[in-house]
Amino acid sequence: MSESKTMTGEELGKKLLASVRQMKAGKIARTTRVTISTTAQARLSVGVSQSEFARLLGVSVRTLQEWEQGRREPSGAAKMLLKIAATNPQAILEAA
Repeated sequence: MSESKTMTGEELGKKLLASVRQMKAGKIARTTRVTISTTAQARLSVGVSQSEFARLLGVSVRTLQEWEQGRREPSGAAKMLLKIAATNPQAILEAA
């Protein structure tokens, strides 16, 4: 069984101060990059909420969320609608 080390308030303060100094010096410990799915990019190009975009595409919000999070893949027809939304957002809005 491993023992967990408990820090004193002074030790924690020193670690926090060192961390703030690193940030001010421009030293980055970790960078997280998030890639946006093509579905989310299409929705953002149209400029609407998930619920509104789902309504425009004729799918449930849950389905749209599954596509945006990469858990499911849109069908062929849905892929074409998403491509149209990404390249010509106004067309989707006018069609609705």
